[in-house]
Amino acid sequence: MQLLVNVDHVATLRNARGEGYPDPAEAAKVCEQSGASGIVFHLRKDRRHIKTEDVYRLKETVTGNLDFEMAATDEMLTISKDVNPELITLVPESREELTTEGGLDMKTVFEDFRDRVFPAYEDTNIAISLFVDPNEKDIELAAKLGSDAIELHTGTYANATTEADRNHELSRLKEGAELAHSLNMKVNAGHGLNLDNLAPLVETVPHLNDISIGHALVSSALFFGLDNTVKKFTAIMQNAE
Repeated sequence: MQLLVNVDHVATLRNARGEGYPDPAEAAKVCEQSGASGIVFHLRKDRRHIKTEDVYRLKETVTGNLDFEMAATDEMLTISKDVNPELITLVPESREELTTEGGLDMKTVFEDFRDRVFPAYEDTNIAISLFVDPNEKDIELAAKLGSDAIELHTGTYANATTEADRNHELSRLKEGAELAHSLNMKVNAGHGLNLDNLAPLVETVPHLNDISIGHALVSSALFFGLDNTVKKFTAIMQNAE
């Protein structure tokens, strides 16, 4: 189990003033030096946080795993193949959303992914992960496509307001992780995770590989410092192993 830090909102803060800082690539260095195993970023069509030039700087800077989150557009396929990260994570994306709001509707995207997207990476060493809700059918379709991994959407769990709802979502995530593992896919997870809800997740859900955390980590860093915050998150994960 390893922490991948999403640096999107370091870029959000930079873009608020357009001064060129804080630099996502510099943040990535600190995160890796503090114990993160890699870095995540989402290059969106509207470039609302990470810019194209950031992507290439992160490729040069990051020494661990680099996870390129993206919608499955032709533009992003071209950029990702040029950058050559260790992993791409395909996510749904709409202009109106503040952040990714749920997993891929695998039934809807299946034929396009089968015919256009997955073949585009056959001549590369880039692994493919699909961002999905913990639904049996979606996970099975991901495996049918030959996906190397899934990233379980943990947002519904993170947003649950009662213990009963949280436990229900943890049960769904556990079942989803077990199914994906049985289908020979790596199990990643992310969305909405923070210092309060991470421990129950990692103590309950098996087979977790990469855990992506961004907004809550960057927010906590305002109070604890980036170095200390990364260490707080990694300590939770290590205690669960």
